[in-house]
Amino acid sequence: MLQRTLMRLATTLVTLFGVAVIVFVVIRVVPGDPIAMMLPPMATPEDIQRLKALYGLDKSIAEQFFIWLGGVLHGDFGTSITMRQPVLGLVLGRLPATLELSVMALVIAVIWGGALALAGTRWRGSKAEAAIDVGNGMALSVPDFLWGLVLILFFGVLWPVFHISGRVSPSLELPFTTNFYLFESVLRLRFDLWADIVSHMFMPALALAFPLAAIIAQLLKQSLKETMHLDYVTLSRTKGYGENHVITREALPNAILPTLTLVGVQFTFLIGGTVIIERLFSYEGLGNMAIDAVINRDLPLIQGIVILFAVIFTGVNLIVDLLYTVLNPRLRHA
Repeated sequence: MLQRTLMRLATTLVTLFGVAVIVFVVIRVVPGDPIAMMLPPMATPEDIQRLKALYGLDKSIAEQFFIWLGGVLHGDFGTSITMRQPVLGLVLGRLPATLELSVMALVIAVIWGGALALAGTRWRGSKAEAAIDVGNGMALSVPDFLWGLVLILFFGVLWPVFHISGRVSPSLELPFTTNFYLFESVLRLRFDLWADIVSHMFMPALALAFPLAAIIAQLLKQSLKETMHLDYVTLSRTKGYGENHVITREALPNAILPTLTLVGVQFTFLIGGTVIIERLFSYEGLGNMAIDAVINRDLPLIQGIVILFAVIFTGVNLIVDLLYTVLNPRLRHA
């Protein structure tokens, strides 16, 4: 177990280094000069050169990379070209909003997808299962941003139940000390703020959850179907247990392991998928900031956001891999 963990950690570090190299090189070979975009049209070449020297852009790409990497190892991700603030502070300030949105979407997808999988297994071979399969196919065939547009049309325009823009209503006073608004509003027992925050988050979270719920439902239902034919499940039936007990108590604990791995991997893609959804709903998260950084060619900010996404992606995969090893007795004993 320890050797496997160390190997995974080494692989994670190599992956992060590779991502850093690729991102650093790619965003510098893309046409466009971010320094020229900052200065007025009458700026002289000397002004441009001085600003390039200030941000270290007058050196070779290799020199820039190792200077930047040395700063990252000391917690310094550079300064945003457009916002003139430390990149790490900007990124960590927006990260809680994206994490809360992703977690809410994941919870909705797990509950919804799990319920569909259990229902499809319980009514296997019936028209209800066929209807569930058709619904899953429809959810998978439509991308999340289109679901977002549909939700805005129905529940933001035709039947205005939820908010369609922002993270919290501007008229509310925010007594928060952190940017985890949803979590802190519960701790402070400010359920009026909690309800307003959920009202803003629900539609973007639902748009993200639609495709993931369909994937979870399909995989879990297939795993349950395979498990239902095993000997210990048959033995449970012969003891007189009902079908609901057999599915939830006997088949589900073993069938859920492949789904656990899927949920962990999909959670990382879910965080990355918030970019378009946050823009669509004007949600003040990391994805919205990433689009602004790309438009403005804010190189330090782009690097910081991508590296943070890579750290989250590899970290979640590492945790899921180790958790799967702990929960699966065969891998643990091996």
